[in-house]
Amino acid sequence: MSSAYRNVRRGGFVVAVVTTLLGALTAAVPPVASAAVVDVNATYVLVNRNSNKALDVYNLATNDGARISQYTRNDGAWQQWRFIDSGGGYYRLRSVHSGKVLDIEGASTADRANLIQWTDRNATNQQFRLADSAGGFVRLINRNSGKAVDVLDFSTADGAQIIQWPDTGGTNQQWQLVKLGAQTPGTFANPIKRNGPDPWLQYHNGYYYLATTTWNSTITMRRSTTLAGLSSAPDQVIFNLAGRANGCCNMWAPEFHLLNGRWYLYYVAGQNVPDFNPTQRLHVIESAGTDPMGPYTFKADLGNTWELDPSILQHNGRLYLMGSAIDGTQSLTITPLSNPYTISGARRTISQPTLAWERQTHPVNEGAEPLYHNGRTMIVYSASACWGPDYKLGLLTLTGTDPLNRAHWTKSPNPVFQRNDANGVFAPGHNGFFKSPDGTEDWIVYHANDSASGGCDMNRSTRAQKFTWNADGTPNFGTPVRLGTTLAAPSGE
Repeated sequence: MSSAYRNVRRGGFVVAVVTTLLGALTAAVPPVASAAVVDVNATYVLVNRNSNKALDVYNLATNDGARISQYTRNDGAWQQWRFIDSGGGYYRLRSVHSGKVLDIEGASTADRANLIQWTDRNATNQQFRLADSAGGFVRLINRNSGKAVDVLDFSTADGAQIIQWPDTGGTNQQWQLVKLGAQTPGTFANPIKRNGPDPWLQYHNGYYYLATTTWNSTITMRRSTTLAGLSSAPDQVIFNLAGRANGCCNMWAPEFHLLNGRWYLYYVAGQNVPDFNPTQRLHVIESAGTDPMGPYTFKADLGNTWELDPSILQHNGRLYLMGSAIDGTQSLTITPLSNPYTISGARRTISQPTLAWERQTHPVNEGAEPLYHNGRTMIVYSASACWGPDYKLGLLTLTGTDPLNRAHWTKSPNPVFQRNDANGVFAPGHNGFFKSPDGTEDWIVYHANDSASGGCDMNRSTRAQKFTWNADGTPNFGTPVRLGTTLAAPSGE
């Protein structure tokens, strides 16, 4: 919605409010909201009536001045707020994630001033009273400006800007206060990392370790003793690519594998040019010991042509590098290795996007990931365009003896994991697998978008869920779960 249209629509609301005031002088004094009786010992999520999205610290920021937005509700700490009593019916709203409070930028009294977070000074531009709206919703009125907390232009989009605007009573100014109970031990909810595309997760020596695409010159990793804890764990830089002649930037799809007593982290990187460019190559770094977080040293470039999404297949004591390259279309590739960092033969194509569900928006096979079960070797891969809502997972099974021979792989005719509109999950793909801490459960980690218009960018979030096995030995991934759904944590936590 344009600014001009916004002003017209707002003007309509203002006329209605003025008319009401002329007809009822008692309305000149705003009533105290019955809903304003808040529990200062509780934690709340604030859900907008118009968009059904939650008040959110954008991009999990912890700094002064970080902007406040709305985002699909996931009950993460960045969407949790505590009311701090300022007296006189006013409160500060403190973020559980950052410890900072809701603030009108620059103590402005102007229409459209931004809401940000700032260190708590108990200033009047950080104080809000709650005014009633129908249905148990409230408006947040700033003490300094007298204006209401508002979603700009009635937007329903993730990341939409939060501003102040005259109190019109519009649905985009109405908020539901959802009181949260204490998190039940042994549970978690997705996402386990917001802004976490191309995830790879492993459980090792009491910790979950997670690495995702950064799209810059750093490789980062976070760790936690619980799956739920990954959502707020800090990212730590474990390797910096700056200064490398090739592979300095645009870091994608990191994966780390424990091979011969060391961790080998495989990744895609190229020169600092736009996405889907001809400079992207596969690379590997090596850990000094058995800690997944390193330290690491650069080990090798793996090939000198465009290739994406490295992973390692192990079969009959041999190692194979899997990737995605252009062979007429973007296809799955496999290359023999003599050790974790040395190519020992020609790259072969083992799958092309030939089926209709592999060609939606654009024909693509990529993100090959190994899966082993009861002596069977399989590959779960991503198909169709990552920038469309129909990105999904397919399955290859090694039905012969030679992983390098395309004829020895059999493709399942139907996808094994795909979008679920009812749950608001779109473009689920680029997955990995991990075991529960006690080794009894199989889990999938993947990224997805929250809307059909989501792109192939950093807004994709990391999610995880348990899966089972069909009678024929193939994986049953079920349906991708809605964000915010409470799930049992992996067994053994």
